Amino acid sequence: MRRVLAEEYAAESVELFMADYGLTVLQPVSVLPSTTEPVSVHNSPAGRAFGAQEPFLEEVDGGSVRVHLPVTVRGDRLGVLSVTLRDDGGARDLVGELADIAEVLGHEVVVAERDTDVYLQARRKDRLTLAAEMQWQLLPGRSCSRPEYELGAQLEPAYAIFGDNFDWSATADRLMLYVTNGMGEGIEASLLTNLAINALRNARRAGLDIEDQAALADQAVYAHYQGRRYLSVLMLEFDLATGRAKVVDAGSPQLLCLRDGVVEHVAFEAQLPLGMFEETDYVVQDFLVRPGDRLVFVSDGVHAAASPKGEVYGDTALARAIQSTRLLPAAEVPRAILRELTGHRGRSVPKDDALVVCLDWRGR
Repeated sequence: MRRVLAEEYAAESVELFMADYGLTVLQPVSVLPSTTEPVSVHNSPAGRAFGAQEPFLEEVDGGSVRVHLPVTVRGDRLGVLSVTLRDDGGARDLVGELADIAEVLGHEVVVAERDTDVYLQARRKDRLTLAAEMQWQLLPGRSCSRPEYELGAQLEPAYAIFGDNFDWSATADRLMLYVTNGMGEGIEASLLTNLAINALRNARRAGLDIEDQAALADQAVYAHYQGRRYLSVLMLEFDLATGRAKVVDAGSPQLLCLRDGVVEHVAFEAQLPLGMFEETDYVVQDFLVRPGDRLVFVSDGVHAAASPKGEVYGDTALARAIQSTRLLPAAEVPRAILRELTGHRGRSVPKDDALVVCLDWRGR
């Protein structure tokens, strides 16, 4: 990419920055041994391009211009491509072409990650715990965008997560979304989540209905742990044409809906977590999501987090946070809510995993 941009566009420099796991900095993908410093997601020109998902032009010394371009695949925001050009009056006319190149680069990075650790290593500003490594490898992405919806999700603490997780899968007509909260800590929590998620995927890919997916995963977890460990999950299957959703609520993840400016908690009939008892039957419930709705899913590490004065975050502070972030895109909302949560807790190190998933529904 560097060579081609230098030859075809007379680029003076080309840098690829990858968003780190905590979505706080953009990490450079440099040709070793040469390295450059990471840049902030919050207050840098590259961070502006990443947050807004729009090209951003920065004037630099020497009569050049640096074009920062989001590198995104199907709504999954990977990072930023920064290209420095001689500003001879025509650099701005190339932004459209460079944006297309950045998009192509994103697809190439996703494919290349099957065969190299270079880009995965570039994403981390600190070492991941083994449990966190297992959890991040299990995820479908951190954001996704389609004509009917936008999805964004984030886990904290990003470099030391245990059992919280999310999974989604889409077809031409449906969206399947799981939000999970596994019990325990460290490797044991990660192993439990890996077993349950892969059991759910196995059932889903076999074409089973959502309630049968839950039953099969329940059997898999119980067969291994005999009820000693179990996993909470909220499962939804959306019809993209109508907005009707089938729901299985098996545990602690919570759903809040921002509709017409009002935040309401959406309660479903609570059913047993996966693996608590042998051969549990699960019942599907119905839910209708409307165009313009924002759905926010949280684990108990968010909903049940308490302030130093004992105020539970899910009582009122979470609804305030959803209101205050209503103008942000779905991909930005989880990170913003988790920042609010840190202030509410009054300490930077949480006692539990914290997971936020945001779904903006546009419908057809």
